[in-house]
Amino acid sequence: MPNDPFKTRLKIAKNKIKLKNTSEKNGQNSSLGVAFKMSTELVSAVAVGTIIGFILDNWFGTKPWLILIFFFVGVVAGIMNVIKSAKKMQK
Repeated sequence: MPNDPFKTRLKIAKNKIKLKNTSEKNGQNSSLGVAFKMSTELVSAVAVGTIIGFILDNWFGTKPWLILIFFFVGVVAGIMNVIKSAKKMQK
């Protein structure tokens, strides 16, 4: 069986590549990806808060007040999400 050593080396090489790929996935994320994730979390929290305020303002007829309140609630929620992600990233 002349192919036996070749198959063994091929199997070892595939296992090394598989281990390398899994360790890279579990490692540090790219800084660009992390920055995009944090900015998306902040913007989406502000947008959701503002939309909720707009819908409630139209529903209750309190035009600018609920938009303003929920805008700032969204800002606070977004900042808290970014802080939580940054602390998680430091660990």
